[in-house]
Amino acid sequence: MGLEIERKFLVKNASWRNAVEDRKPILQGYLAEAGRATVRVRTKGDRGFLTIKGRTTGVTRSEFEYEIPIDDARAMLETLSSLPVIDKVRHRVRCGGHLWEVDVFAGENAGLVLAEIELASEDESFELPDWAGAEVSDDPRYYNSNLARHPFCRW
Repeated sequence: MGLEIERKFLVKNASWRNAVEDRKPILQGYLAEAGRATVRVRTKGDRGFLTIKGRTTGVTRSEFEYEIPIDDARAMLETLSSLPVIDKVRHRVRCGGHLWEVDVFAGENAGLVLAEIELASEDESFELPDWAGAEVSDDPRYYNSNLARHPFCRW
C-alpha cells in the first residue's frame, strides 16, 4: 500500500524563491469524495495523474497515484471535476537534505502559499527553513480538497 507522510506549513516570506530547482503548473480537480477516500485528477506540466487518497490520520494517509494520458486528465478536469479547479504553481526547493514543495495558489485561492515536505516516517527530523511559518498539517481548511469547496478568498 502507498503511504504519504506529509507536513504542511504556511510560507511567511519569499526567500525560498532563491533556491527553486524547478517549477510546474498544476491544475487539479476532485472527481469523488467519500468519508474514506478522495479521487483527484491532476495535470502537472504536460503529464496527467489520477490519485486516490485515504483519510488522514495524524500526518499519514494512504495514497495511490497513476499516470494517465494528459488529454484524458484535461477532459476529466473539464467535464467531471468539482469546481473550482485548484490552480497553482509548484516550486521544488531543497533545504537541509529534504525536498520541499512550495505551492503558490492562483484563482480563488490566490494569496495562499503553502510549503509541504514528505517524510519517510512521522517522527523523521527535518530542518525548518526560515521562510516556513506556522504548521497547518492538522488544519483541514488547507487540504486541497477543501480548498476546492471552500476557496481561500471566501475565508
